[in-house]
Amino acid sequence: MKVDLSAKDKNVELFHYQDGAFHTEYNRAVTFKSIVAFLKDPKGPPLWEEDPGAKDVVHIDSEKDFRRLLKKEEKPILIIFYSPWCSLCKRTMPHFQKAATQLRGQFVLAGMNLHSSEFENIKEEYGIRSYPTISYFEKGRYLFQYNSYGSTADDIVEWLKNPQPPQPQVPETPWADEGGSVYHLTDEDFGQFVKEHSSVLVMFHAPWCGHCKKMKPEFENAAEVLHGEADSSGVLAAVDATVNRALAERFHISEFPTLKYFKNGEIHAVPTLRTKKSLIEWMRNPEAPPPPEPTWEEQQTNVLHLAGHNFRETLKRKKHTLVMFYAPWCPHCKKVIPHFTAAADVFKDDRKIVCAAVDCVQEKNRDLCQQEAVKAYPTFHYYHYGKFAEKYDSDRTELGFTSFIRTLREGDHERLGKKKEEL
Repeated sequence: MKVDLSAKDKNVELFHYQDGAFHTEYNRAVTFKSIVAFLKDPKGPPLWEEDPGAKDVVHIDSEKDFRRLLKKEEKPILIIFYSPWCSLCKRTMPHFQKAATQLRGQFVLAGMNLHSSEFENIKEEYGIRSYPTISYFEKGRYLFQYNSYGSTADDIVEWLKNPQPPQPQVPETPWADEGGSVYHLTDEDFGQFVKEHSSVLVMFHAPWCGHCKKMKPEFENAAEVLHGEADSSGVLAAVDATVNRALAERFHISEFPTLKYFKNGEIHAVPTLRTKKSLIEWMRNPEAPPPPEPTWEEQQTNVLHLAGHNFRETLKRKKHTLVMFYAPWCPHCKKVIPHFTAAADVFKDDRKIVCAAVDCVQEKNRDLCQQEAVKAYPTFHYYHYGKFAEKYDSDRTELGFTSFIRTLREGDHERLGKKKEEL
């Protein structure tokens, strides 16, 4: 069937079927590029250009477009080469697109998804070895890279006032190559190590982290003392979280340094330990770890916790569903959870209303969160009988949630009243 997606066809609904079975409703931009990208990878993230905030970024789709931009554009160009799966790219994009808006008419800020193998020539020509790579051009000529990937939009704007090549840095010797009494663990050997050692204190660190560098000698000295004990109290280990990302994600490492204690393979809470003395004393007599707080999902609340396998079918049975997509480690989510839970309590007796939550960090839910275009935490979506209706962007308070839901129910009652009058 051929459909003319013009103004008169705004109510057209698109559904995706895979292997003969319904997969998902298409809820992304109805453009040629977006539909093709979706069909190539139905579980992949939406195109960056679908984000309304990225309207001032020039989105490059082909090598031909890339060459044309360099040849014809007179203004200086800053291009971010990225991959849609790169977490650092995702964190950089909002700042990059905000800078593009601030610099509109003065500079061209462009983005190019270089993940595909068809762009090997560009990768080789401009030395692109990782994502994101941000490159600066003037009059079609590549000058140098912009390497401050933790920058804000204001930092990018300030740098473009006087672009300079990155200063050469003296490479630091990786901590793991310095020797010493600290065991350095990786994604591959971590699990076996904590099984073989009954008492392990692990420091998750980043090479660039100033607090980590300050703590490192204290940690090393404490490890040396413990290593020399006849009846060892345990061992100290370290993980470079910037390299071993699977471990960092598994243990929700969001700041550095972070300490985790493993007793007979089980993880326990650790107090703030930063000095040689405090580390040794605690390892010799670890405080009785408090029982871990129950997760939101484990608590008895009126919030319905959903997973990828039951999400669609459950929502189809409810007229109005407000879903909170979240990550347990997200501070914004932690702040909102009490408000969302309270709103669920208000409507616990209304069979047509449900407040639901999806933990996007869990492996079983990742495909679902990608399909629902969840780019940040928390994200709130409203569904009507399982069909996505709109994104909730109002106040993240109990009053904000309850007001939104009450408006929906008032609309139901008005429609019901009109039907009765017609009868």
